[in-house]
Amino acid sequence: MNEKRSRVPVRPARHVRGRRGPRAAAAALLATAALASSAAAVQAEPRDAPGGAARHADPDGLDRRQLQQAVERTLRDAGFVSVSVEVRDGRRRVHASAGQAELGTGRAVPRNATLRTASSTKAFVATVVLQLVGEGELSLDDTVEEWLPGVVAGNGNDGSRITVRHLLQHTSGIHNHDATGEAETSAEAFERHRFDHVDPEQIVAGAVAHQPDFPPADPDDPEPRWSYSNPNYVLAGLIIQRVTGNTWEEEVESRIIEPLGLTGTYAPGDEPTLPEPHAHTYQRFPGSLSWTDTTTRNMSWAGAAGALVTTQHDLDRFFTALVSGRLLDREQLAEMRRVVPVPEDFQVAFPGLRYGLGLMEEPLTCGGVRWGHGGDLAGGTVRVGVTDDGRRSVVLSASGKTGEDEQLLAAEAAMRRLVDTALCEGLR
Repeated sequence: MNEKRSRVPVRPARHVRGRRGPRAAAAALLATAALASSAAAVQAEPRDAPGGAARHADPDGLDRRQLQQAVERTLRDAGFVSVSVEVRDGRRRVHASAGQAELGTGRAVPRNATLRTASSTKAFVATVVLQLVGEGELSLDDTVEEWLPGVVAGNGNDGSRITVRHLLQHTSGIHNHDATGEAETSAEAFERHRFDHVDPEQIVAGAVAHQPDFPPADPDDPEPRWSYSNPNYVLAGLIIQRVTGNTWEEEVESRIIEPLGLTGTYAPGDEPTLPEPHAHTYQRFPGSLSWTDTTTRNMSWAGAAGALVTTQHDLDRFFTALVSGRLLDREQLAEMRRVVPVPEDFQVAFPGLRYGLGLMEEPLTCGGVRWGHGGDLAGGTVRVGVTDDGRRSVVLSASGKTGEDEQLLAAEAAMRRLVDTALCEGLR
């Protein structure tokens, strides 16, 4: 290992230190359901834009009333229990919400409520890996076998053919083992398993118990094979620990959370509850006619693929700092933004999506692209978008999901319209 690291040039760090096919697309989407009642709130205040100087919005941008109407329309079209959005344009921020933070209360979702990042966690983990690459501690071309000997082996899995890049870009072919097991098959199963602890080694073992979905892809292929797989990032977290001697949680804390002042972001470990204020998340499981409150649960099963807790404001600060070059040097940020197309069946839900190293690129209707990484859990959804120049951003969180494909696709389309509108029109 030391020989390999010594061949990577060490440069001064410029960062701040301290499911396959339609089924997979649907599983990554939202739920729609009937709404018993709703509440709405909108707030605005000027703040410093992280990672950039203040810039004025276009004179024909959204005002607070129009943003509120757009959020209420998203709530209605998607059938959510709640929708909350924070939009930033330069130094100006506006928060709007619709629906209920907790069913039966009529209480609006509070500004900057605590939420689970779900798969947005992957961008944090990828950033740490790329910082280590920039410091010469490892290479994107290092194999899993070099760092985790014997861990990815058997049933056609070969860690000597899978690189760190493959893991971060979901081109490894490692099967997307569902570490929740039966927990999300029904309301009763969720209740039985919501407090279960799952070790990362269990997740990896479950993945390699399956044959790989395809051989590791070549990122230079015109259409490389791609399949979203949470175990990729669980392995990346284990590699961080092997390289640094610290857990991925500790490295995210010291390299990202503390330097950026993300006061609402942390790794929960086995702690199942969320600090106040927060909105509740609700899932309507197959065979159930009522909502199950999924807010309180042990997230150890998600690990480096999706365990972090955060807030909308913190997510904005992180992704804006990332896109603006405050966390990675130019070479590593370019690698992160080196995207590949996702399969056509995935684009049914996410048209135009291309995937980098823990970073998603999606087209805007007004031209250009937005960067970010979404996240989905039983009952809850997070969507993030930052313009290429970092000037504008939007963070959306929603609650209330079912497993019906048509409803999920409609909900995703409603969220995409809201994010696109906020980024294309800005604020006034």
